Amino acid sequence: MTDAHSPPALVIFDCDGVLVDSEPISLGVLTRGLNQIGLCLDVETVRARYAGTSMVSIMQRVATEDGIAPPEGFAERVKAETLEAFEAELTAMAGIAAALTEFRLPFCVASSSDPVRLRRSLGLTGLLPFFDGRIFSSAEVARGKPFPDLFLHAAARMGAEPAACLVIEDSVPGVQAARAAGMRVAGFTGGGHWGHDRTGRELLAAGAARVFTAHADLGRIVAAG
Repeated sequence: MTDAHSPPALVIFDCDGVLVDSEPISLGVLTRGLNQIGLCLDVETVRARYAGTSMVSIMQRVATEDGIAPPEGFAERVKAETLEAFEAELTAMAGIAAALTEFRLPFCVASSSDPVRLRRSLGLTGLLPFFDGRIFSSAEVARGKPFPDLFLHAAARMGAEPAACLVIEDSVPGVQAARAAGMRVAGFTGGGHWGHDRTGRELLAAGAARVFTAHADLGRIVAAG
């Protein structure tokens, strides 16, 4: 049995909003697209409803919950516009490269983003060399977050027991997925989409053991387990 306070055997990072400050960009593109097809939501509502979930899940929810069938090619257009915006605006999260350089534990990335966007995000921000060969996307599993499939898949591929893993997440579905997988989880609220309230109350309520706002504290968070 793994001691809940022992250092993890594997750290699993989400990508968007944890490694790269992508959420303000991607949520803005998504909000504009949804507005254009008749779903009148502001970007904060879009964040609350969809952050941390895959485009497949978002399109399913728009159809079932809002009764709007996105036009053919809508998801592909949003993805293309998001990548175009990334080329001009995307940055790595402050302090993450330095933190990863000093990291001494096994780690990987497991993201709701599709493989093309995921690798492009890491490549544009200079983080790809840290994760190459240890990149896992929700496209590889049957169900995305908040289901545990992706995190269990990443742990299995990395040879780690779920209870020995620590997940770093910035979204409620991600925290829920980690907890459903039987993993410990810390919430990160350093991304631009958190605005002025970085307390992470919703992440704590979803099951995060603790919340932090700067990757300078990553070592301490990991040591706490």
